[in-house]
Amino acid sequence: MASDQSGGVFQPQDVPTEFTLLKNPEQLETPTVDVKPRQDENLTMRAVEFHAKMQTFKDMRVFERPKCSVTDPADVVLKVTTTFICGSDLHMYCGYMPGMKSGDVVGHEFMGIIDEVGPGVKNFKKGDRVVASALIACFNCWACKEQSFSLCETTNPSKETSVACGDRTGGIYGYCHLTGGYDGGQAEYVRVPMADNNLLLVPDGLKDEQVIFLSDILPTGWHANELARVGEGDNVAIWGCGPVGMMAATSAFNRGANRVVVIDSQQYRLDFLKSNLPKVETINRNDKKVYSALRDLFPHGPDVAIEAAGFHYVPNPLHKVEVAVGMETYTSEIINELIYCVRKGGRIGIVGDYITYCNHFNLGAFMEKGLTMAAGQVYIHKYWPTLLSKIESGEIDPSFVITHTLPLGEAPKGYQIFDDKVEGCVKGFQDDKKP
Repeated sequence: MASDQSGGVFQPQDVPTEFTLLKNPEQLETPTVDVKPRQDENLTMRAVEFHAKMQTFKDMRVFERPKCSVTDPADVVLKVTTTFICGSDLHMYCGYMPGMKSGDVVGHEFMGIIDEVGPGVKNFKKGDRVVASALIACFNCWACKEQSFSLCETTNPSKETSVACGDRTGGIYGYCHLTGGYDGGQAEYVRVPMADNNLLLVPDGLKDEQVIFLSDILPTGWHANELARVGEGDNVAIWGCGPVGMMAATSAFNRGANRVVVIDSQQYRLDFLKSNLPKVETINRNDKKVYSALRDLFPHGPDVAIEAAGFHYVPNPLHKVEVAVGMETYTSEIINELIYCVRKGGRIGIVGDYITYCNHFNLGAFMEKGLTMAAGQVYIHKYWPTLLSKIESGEIDPSFVITHTLPLGEAPKGYQIFDDKVEGCVKGFQDDKKP
């Protein structure tokens, strides 16, 4: 889940009704997990809740609410030790994401200590230190058996997603009711369904900061490279210098890329990445035309273009007008730029979040240049063994993106800092050592 570059603002749209269903949602495989946790009315916990209403956004609040409990035999409850604000959490904060309800608990990047264990859990015990996958997978449906875990057939009951996409996709914590409506992990406690599938045991000796990003952004950055088949000697251009773009750049070098160029409009982020990853090259799109700058570096264009910016980049006023009158939901401008800049026969990987449709997609250039493109939500569980091994060996240390530490009670301030990109913010988190 990626969204790294800021731009224009538009109002959320309902899921379009004009989509033709490719299959009847009633015929889809029935979800096998309860979405909402059982609550212990005698105990309370603090959690970050979405409280914005139509036309009024940027309203996250910390509230006391009943503590979550084991609901299904395969559940555990985590005492959260570290949780991050993801760039895609800003989709909800800023009103880009349909399907949110007041009081929803947000957050999908978290880890902690197992506090309560359901009787059906086999691989974990109370006291285990674990990272949770942002995406919830059953491991039993055909998609999970193909290791396409974000496409799980059974963990997302949303029929609206079936309308928009023609199929169910997997459940995600704290990421609106289009992805299941699960309570998120920006809380003191969180319930994890199907725990044997969706938790990773943390080896002794590794700090939270080293492994927390296995919940989402490190696998997402790796996934972008997988989608674009980045390998030895490739020249790679990455749009978006937020945490996911930084993880994509780190992953590209680890996979043997020759040169990696990251494009963004925020100079402080480009400088931050360069200071932590000296081999990377950068382009500030405010200073240079991206196409010309890339052709100066690569006469035929880069072999690979990765989109880790999302739909926020909106320089064209036509897009804002079309969104305002309901003719469009997301912009294709970044994707068109990738198509224009990548070399003939090149490869494109998309991990920025796009939920419904875009206008003005340059299909003609895509075809005439003989390009290939792959996109999708990350298969987190698939990459866990590889990436944990690289962290343990020191090949990859994703903790460099952390710039801010905040207590849970200051989460609204954290959202404001992250959204406004003030104080040099790249990535901020809450830990259990701060009240």
